[in-house]
This record gives sequence, structure tokens and C-alpha cells, in this order.
Amino acid sequence: MKRNLSYEKNMDYDVILCKTYNELAGKNTCRYLMEHSISYSLSWLYVPFFLRNWSKGHKEVCVISVNRNDFFQARRSLRDLEERYRKRLIVNRVGA
Repeated sequence: MKRNLSYEKNMDYDVILCKTYNELAGKNTCRYLMEHSISYSLSWLYVPFFLRNWSKGHKEVCVISVNRNDFFQARRSLRDLEERYRKRLIVNRVGA
């Protein structure tokens, strides 16, 4: 009988680090995470017309996700981000 390979339990498990409605803040946050050697994934979510009240009228939301193991390091590194970009982020406080 062939044995199945088992992987680390945190592999391919991303958690949401932050959300933003501002494209410039999203790009600079990604650049900053890359400079600090933190892997991330960036996705733009379309907000339907009737749910735009929830997103303050914006059509898209930028969601930045990081690996579960890098979450706390990424959140600590965001403290050093410039104030004008940091205040436009909605940072997830709950970790993995």
C-alpha cells in the first residue's frame, strides 16, 4: 500500500493582513513587505453595487494576505510604514 505524503500543516494557509480602498497605499504596502522579505498575495475584490455602502462607495477592495507563519512579523513591520499610507490600511488584528 502506497503511503500518502503529508505536508506541513501551515502550508498554503494564508490569512488576511490588511485591506485598503486606496491603490497607492496597496502598492506601497506590497513594496514595503517585499523589502522586508515577507511573502504576500495581493487580490482586488469587486464590490457589488448594493454592497458599496459597506465599502464607503468604492468599487474595489485591495486585500493583502500573508502566510500564517509570517503574520505577526508582517504586522510588526507595518508599524514602520509611512503614516500617510498606514492610516489608509484596515489592519487585521486577529492572527492565525
